[in-house]
Amino acid sequence: MANKTTFAVIIGNRGFFPDALAQEGRNNILDCLKKNGYGSIALSLKDTKFGTVETFDDAKKCARLFKANAGKIDGIIVTLPNFGDERGVAETIKRADLNVPVLIQAEPDTQSKMNISGRRDSFCGKISVCNNLRQAGIPYTLTKSHTVKADSAEFKKELEDFASVCRIIKGMDNVRFGALGARPSAFNTVRYSEKILEYEGIAIETLDLSEVLGRVDRLKDNDRAVQNKLKSIKSYVATKGIPPEILLKMAKFGLVVDRWIKDNDLNGTAIQCWTSLEEFFGIVPCTLMSMMSESLIPSACEVDITGLLAMYILQLAGGSPSALLDWNNNFPDSPDKCVVFHCSNLPKSFFSSAKMDFQEIIAGSVGKDNTYGTVVGRIAPNKATFLRTTTDDINGVISCYVGEGEFTKDKLETFGGYGVLKIPNMQILMQYICRCGFEHHVAVNLCSKADAIAEALENYLGWDLYLHS
Repeated sequence: MANKTTFAVIIGNRGFFPDALAQEGRNNILDCLKKNGYGSIALSLKDTKFGTVETFDDAKKCARLFKANAGKIDGIIVTLPNFGDERGVAETIKRADLNVPVLIQAEPDTQSKMNISGRRDSFCGKISVCNNLRQAGIPYTLTKSHTVKADSAEFKKELEDFASVCRIIKGMDNVRFGALGARPSAFNTVRYSEKILEYEGIAIETLDLSEVLGRVDRLKDNDRAVQNKLKSIKSYVATKGIPPEILLKMAKFGLVVDRWIKDNDLNGTAIQCWTSLEEFFGIVPCTLMSMMSESLIPSACEVDITGLLAMYILQLAGGSPSALLDWNNNFPDSPDKCVVFHCSNLPKSFFSSAKMDFQEIIAGSVGKDNTYGTVVGRIAPNKATFLRTTTDDINGVISCYVGEGEFTKDKLETFGGYGVLKIPNMQILMQYICRCGFEHHVAVNLCSKADAIAEALENYLGWDLYLHS
């Protein structure tokens, strides 16, 4: 995302282990963070011995430093260049009271340096640190390998995933979504519980569709803001063949929604479409929704608020736009492939090429002239992470599933926004979705962040989660 991710760093040390290892470890972790574009906050060499945390006094100094910089800190990294002092680490995190994710990294020993001056015992120290954090009720993240060098490619990937975890947790603080219009009566599948979301810190701001259309009606054609919005639509996607009066309607509708988002500090929107807007206003809002999602203010169809939530989480993890799609069609003779589709409002970055068109399905009931505004095209081959969140009202929790796949080059000709998605063991996933009663919508992002999302949602937020593999 735009802001640099900054980590608070605790360098663990144990007095009867070689101090030189702690000094070297401090240099290694801070260099690693700087080289990979992350900010860091750590004790200086003047604050404690080698800037490490060993004693209770060290822990208090480190906690004060972290508290003073709380607004800058996205996560905590505990590095163990030797065994470390588990009590010092736990005391620092407790006293700092940052409530951010914590990553535990331990340096590996080298067989040729197992003498008294070169032996680390970080392998063992990490277990002790985790034991103390568990006792204190502090959740933490582990590296995939129990020990891993700070200057390795493996740890670089660990940092990337941990940064995603931190962005998700930070981004989920005081989330505000806008629900524009009523849920279409035919879409019971997108029902959700506002109360469960509110309990998890997710607020829903509602606006009746009639209020939007009333505000649209008050805008003049030559209003400067309307004309600027019209220009942005035309520069966003090819509009050849679209009637000018339809584009003007879109501009007015989009301007009203933009102002509502700004006035209410919304992180995303879910908009009523099918088929009220087409029948009574004469546009499809897909292009406007695509533009919002592309600009990292995700927008979901059919007032699917929990689908929007999944889009938003994926966006935090990947740092790029998300789309909401239907699990739509099988792909003949390929049990690990399916067709995903929407009308569509996909961000244009998903497509190899795209243009504005009319909505072929709704046109059959309300007429072609009332259904201009879709963004149509083929999703380009790419990596993909999919996520669905839902409120399980029976059990009073948020449930979700997450996994990874890839958009393929398989031949397919159809309308709307579409692609062929390949997922390992897809039939098992479909069984899970149906048995658990999940929605037909799924959010997708062009990234590989399933593990990081699972870590954030399950370990730190405590949501009910299935990680597909």
